[in-house]
Amino acid sequence: MKLENKIGLVTGAGQGIGRAIALAFAGEGSTVIVNDINPETALSTAREIMAQGGTALPITADVSIRDDVSNMVEEIITNLGRIDILVNNAGVQTETPFMDLSEEEWDSIINVNLKGTFLCSQLVAREMAKQGGGKIINISSVHQVLPRRNIAHYAASKGGVAMLTKVMALELASYKINVTCIAPGAIATAMNTSVLNSPQELAEINSKIPWRRMAEPEEVAQAAVYLASNDADYITGSTIYVDGGIGLGNL
Repeated sequence: MKLENKIGLVTGAGQGIGRAIALAFAGEGSTVIVNDINPETALSTAREIMAQGGTALPITADVSIRDDVSNMVEEIITNLGRIDILVNNAGVQTETPFMDLSEEEWDSIINVNLKGTFLCSQLVAREMAKQGGGKIINISSVHQVLPRRNIAHYAASKGGVAMLTKVMALELASYKINVTCIAPGAIATAMNTSVLNSPQELAEINSKIPWRRMAEPEEVAQAAVYLASNDADYITGSTIYVDGGIGLGNL
């Protein structure tokens, strides 16, 4: 198993990509801390892991609130002693034309997607430095470089995550902490339910993807398993695009 005896924290693991990563990590032998802002979905993913013979600890926390993150990290260290892998997956997305975008909506997206990544990374990295290293994986989006109408706030947050990844990788290398980024494209998750339920919209999106289909969350999860494993020990500061080639004309 690629992650045997590792302890991994996955934020936003109650559904979608986070849930898939948590399950994949558990399948590779990792003890998984299942974080979500929703206690019911966190518990659901944790129970699913345990039903399959894995080990999981659900923790409810809002990654955009420093005290929540601090308490979460403290609970993990108290109960498990260390954190070997952090996956900053928690994220939110809304669509609003730039001219109509309110300060409140801007802040709500930036606070979770970018500030949350910063808070979790900083507090976990301090523990990783004490223990001699670790892996931090940030889940961004193809929209960190690929613009689209009505997502100025979301794209800005993910662009920030991409650059934060690079700066963290530079500063944390001396502590033997690898920092990498995964940028998914169109993924078949609950966030895209309306598209998945509309044959016309789905066909339009698929026509823009060279592979002519949306990805499954498990395909993103396998990239995370690779980056979290010893196979990726010499990779840091890099982004893996799991997008079926949708960004090839724009990267």
